[in-house]
Amino acid sequence: MRIFSDLNDHQCVTLAQNGDGKAFSELVARYQDRIYRFLVRLTCSPDAALDLTQDTFLRAFQNLARWRPEALFKTWLFQIARNIAFDRLRREKRVVFVELEEDFALQDPAAGPDTRLETVQRYRQLEAALAKLPVEQREILLLREIEEMTYDEIALVLDLNLGTVKSRIARARTALLAHIEL
Repeated sequence: MRIFSDLNDHQCVTLAQNGDGKAFSELVARYQDRIYRFLVRLTCSPDAALDLTQDTFLRAFQNLARWRPEALFKTWLFQIARNIAFDRLRREKRVVFVELEEDFALQDPAAGPDTRLETVQRYRQLEAALAKLPVEQREILLLREIEEMTYDEIALVLDLNLGTVKSRIARARTALLAHIEL
């Protein structure tokens, strides 16, 4: 019996391409929460994000043969998720941002009530500032700051050159700061 958690993404994809469904299940387990989180913030709908997450993995599975070994699976998957989300947003002609709930995991359970309240307030302020940004700026900040992708990975997901990614991130950060009340 093979333990897939010990394999890297490339090995899992190769096995999945050869018909090993458990290898693809391992990839789903690795990325479903990250893809869902990314999609819920782009669509402002947890239900839509669930559907789009399933669609992302279905499309990835159907197109495994097209995945190139020199590409990172993670960036390929986020590119699929992004394309599916933007198709839906264009059809619905809406682009808004989801505010996370108060009990979001950023809170320190050991902190006192004043510190927790301050953290929640700062987090809400950040969410409100993000909501004011154009979707392209929100998206690039999500990929960089929330998903912790490198500039090179973001360039692959967004199909941009590295210099463009760097300048867009800088502009998005500047715009975000302009919307935050200090």
